[in-house]
Amino acid sequence: MNKKNTTDQTDLVIGRHAAMAVLKGDQPVNKVYVQEKLKSDAIFELATLARKKSIVVSRVPKAKLDMLTDHQNHQGVAVSVAPFEYAQLDDLFAKADVADEPPFFLILDEIEDPHNLGSIIRTADAAGVHGVIIPKRRAVQLTSTVTKTSTGAIEYVPVMRANNLNNVVKELKKRGVWVFGTDMEGQDFRKFDGTAPTALVIGNEGKGISPLLKKNCDGMVSIPMSGHVQSLNASVAASLLIYQVYTSRGK
Repeated sequence: MNKKNTTDQTDLVIGRHAAMAVLKGDQPVNKVYVQEKLKSDAIFELATLARKKSIVVSRVPKAKLDMLTDHQNHQGVAVSVAPFEYAQLDDLFAKADVADEPPFFLILDEIEDPHNLGSIIRTADAAGVHGVIIPKRRAVQLTSTVTKTSTGAIEYVPVMRANNLNNVVKELKKRGVWVFGTDMEGQDFRKFDGTAPTALVIGNEGKGISPLLKKNCDGMVSIPMSGHVQSLNASVAASLLIYQVYTSRGK
C-alpha cells in the first residue's frame, strides 16, 4: 500500500458523534476540548475514552469553544486532530478487495459546499462505497464542517486527493472500472446496473461536470424530474445514484 498524503494544517473536529468516531479511529488526536460545567452521558463517555488513550482533556468555558470553532454548533466538544491522511488510489482498491466486492468509487468534480461533501461521505459509508476521489484545487477539502456533517463516516471511507481527475479516470479505466457521469440526457438511473466495477462522477453544484471529464466518461445517467425546478442538491443526487448501485448489487 502506498504512503498516504496529509493536509497542510491541523484541524478541529466538532460535535459529539464526529468526535467519538475520531476517538475510536486511528487518526492521531492532539487534545480534546470539553465545555466546562456541561454534564451529559455523551460528554462523560468522550472524556473517559480520551483519558484511556492518554489524550489530554481540557475543560474550557463555552466562550473559548465558540471561538475555537468559529461559533459553529460544537455541542460542547471539539477535538484537535493531526493532519488528515488522504488515501492513494491503491488504498481504495484494497478496501474493495477486503470486502470481496467489485470496486465502487465516487469522483466529486469541484464540490464546493462542505455540507454537501460531508453528506455524500455519510451516504457513501452507509451504502458500501469503497472510496471517494476529490480534486486538490477548486473544491472543498476535508474540514471540521465536513467531518461533523459526515457524523464520523469520514473515519471509514478513504478519500483520495487528485491533481487531475481526468488522469484518475484514465487510470481507473485501465484497471477495469466503468466511469459514469450525471447528465440530463443520460439513461434513466433507475435502470442503471452497477454490478460491474463502477465509478460515479458527481458534478459541481452549479456548473455540473466539467466538459473534458464528461467526455472521458463511459456513459451518462440521469435523474428524471417532473417538478418545476429541474435540478437537485448535489448530495441528494449523489444519494439516489449511490443507492441505485447498492440496490443493483442485490444488497
